[in-house]
Amino acid sequence: MLDIKEKLSTSKKRMTLFFKKYKEVISSSVLLAVGLIAEFVLALSGYIYLPLYILSYLVVGGPVWVKAFKSIAKGTIFSEFLLMGIATVGAFAIGEYAEGVAVMLFYMIGEHVQHGAVHRAKHSIRELINQQPDIATVERSGSTEEVHPSEVAMKEIIQVKPGEKVPLDGLLLTDKASFNTAALTGESKPMSRESGEEVWAGSINQDTPVRIRVTSDFQDTKLSSILEMVQEASQRKAPTQRFIARFAAVYTPIVVWLAVALTFMPYLLVENYIFQDWFYRALIFLVVSCPCGLVISIPLGYFGGIGAASQNGILLKGSDFLDQLRKMDTLFVDKTGTLTKGNFEVQDINSLNGFSKDELLTLAASLEQQSTHPVAKAILSATNGQILKTVHDQQEVSGKGVKGIVDQQEIVVGNRGFLLQHGIQLDENSFAEPHTFIHVAVDRTHAGTISIADQIKPDSKQAVAKLKEQGIGQIAMLSGDNQRVVDYIASELGLDEAYGDLLPDEKYRRVERALASSGTVGFVGDGINDAPVITLADVGLAMGGIGSDATIETADVVIQTDQPSKIPLAVDIAHFTHRIVWQNIVIALGIKVGIMALAVMGYASMWAAIFADVGVALIAIGNAVRVQHRFSDSTFSEMMTSTEIESSTDDQEAQPCCDSCSV
Repeated sequence: MLDIKEKLSTSKKRMTLFFKKYKEVISSSVLLAVGLIAEFVLALSGYIYLPLYILSYLVVGGPVWVKAFKSIAKGTIFSEFLLMGIATVGAFAIGEYAEGVAVMLFYMIGEHVQHGAVHRAKHSIRELINQQPDIATVERSGSTEEVHPSEVAMKEIIQVKPGEKVPLDGLLLTDKASFNTAALTGESKPMSRESGEEVWAGSINQDTPVRIRVTSDFQDTKLSSILEMVQEASQRKAPTQRFIARFAAVYTPIVVWLAVALTFMPYLLVENYIFQDWFYRALIFLVVSCPCGLVISIPLGYFGGIGAASQNGILLKGSDFLDQLRKMDTLFVDKTGTLTKGNFEVQDINSLNGFSKDELLTLAASLEQQSTHPVAKAILSATNGQILKTVHDQQEVSGKGVKGIVDQQEIVVGNRGFLLQHGIQLDENSFAEPHTFIHVAVDRTHAGTISIADQIKPDSKQAVAKLKEQGIGQIAMLSGDNQRVVDYIASELGLDEAYGDLLPDEKYRRVERALASSGTVGFVGDGINDAPVITLADVGLAMGGIGSDATIETADVVIQTDQPSKIPLAVDIAHFTHRIVWQNIVIALGIKVGIMALAVMGYASMWAAIFADVGVALIAIGNAVRVQHRFSDSTFSEMMTSTEIESSTDDQEAQPCCDSCSV
């Protein structure tokens, strides 16, 4: 019984919200229907039905005229609102009362649909923004207190109960826990974390109370960065959007003057000129010419692309990067952390010249203990926490190796080229596998070699194959790892080319040369040394889960899940969005131009004009919404319900997307 009452209460609330939101349209529709019955069914006097038409018109037309005058006051004379106002008042002037009301009524219905479509397009972005927690439980002075996350300092300890959102980035202090990171990565699979591992703000604690040591300020969390990127993306327009906005600003005043010419010019050109006939044709011309459907459906298509991408863990920093992804024909990829897992492990240690394996590992780990490189982490992990030696006069060469003084001995740790550069002769070793080799020398004597291996990500091969299907003409690997390892990975994945033993500046120069000779060049990486190349490329992509902050900051596209298969998905979204946008342009302009021509010749009625304006807008909007549905699991009904409820509580008036658009 209680469930039935709750359902009835919910239904009543939704009905109230519906009538509140659409009261003008509903009232005007009822008055128009009564007026039509009075005029055409009951054949009553004009004194009866004319007031009904006028009242019906004022209900929906009044707000439009208010907006028209506000637009004129701001310096924009030829707006969407003025076009509709002139056309409908003109219809009343020549006695076409029902048609005048119908034009304004359907225009308002179209505006509501457009407004709802924009809300649905931003639905995933709103969902993301809602993930930002506003309360943090922090441990202070032997007790806990609830504060806003912005009031928590770094290194303080916070507590998060099961089901709560993590308010700040930090390191897990609890032994083990599981987190839902769907809002950040687009993946529904829970992410397990152990003590000492990083936990992101916006993640939902799954099963056990946890303690976390804060490592970033509120404004610097991964979630805050994501929100900033997505919000900036919604403001950054693609070339097609910018063109259509400029086109509409020029197009609108032109059609107004053409309508004026269509009214009066025939007086000089035809024998039996009848002002009322040509004025009616001009009114139809004005209604058809409104560019609103075209103008809103294009940014809506791009919004859909950005929203669909963010729901799949792909963050685009602007709709223009959808166009860049679509045009990309050359792609350079980093190896470690991009195509491979970046979880290196020591496979074997080959000690030489009287040194033991333990000595070799301790010396290498002592020099690498300050490094964050995956190879260094693998060496440190292999020591199992043993006490390391103190290093003096340490010097590091990025991408090559490190040297220093340990116990008054010169230690050099690095790749083959780094040791040869220091005049150290390497002994032949027995490692035949395609592993990464870190050589260790003591006082210019080769002490041995540590073999380290990485694993290819499960979806890397699938991603490369899909990218080739999509028309990426060249996919090449650029890596600082040794050439043998790079060649092995490249052959396993089916890459076109692979270059190893590269320093960051050498990666930069290779991409720079490609930019001079290729079309649109992309680069995918994750390390801080990749940041310059990502900035240089036409479209820079970063692995956002394990990527450095500098790399993510400079990237145009961020893959939150670190899955290579998301790259072809992003390209798919870009291609589909482009198709939708151009379908809308062709459909809208084609129908409008056709009915304009018919209006000039006298073969189109005001009802045809209504279809060419509102009908075309609805077709274009419906087509644009397909972007979201193709790449999203959300159903239309779920989004529509949330949109109605959110829209009803939003007191702010929607701002026009351009001078000639009402949404």
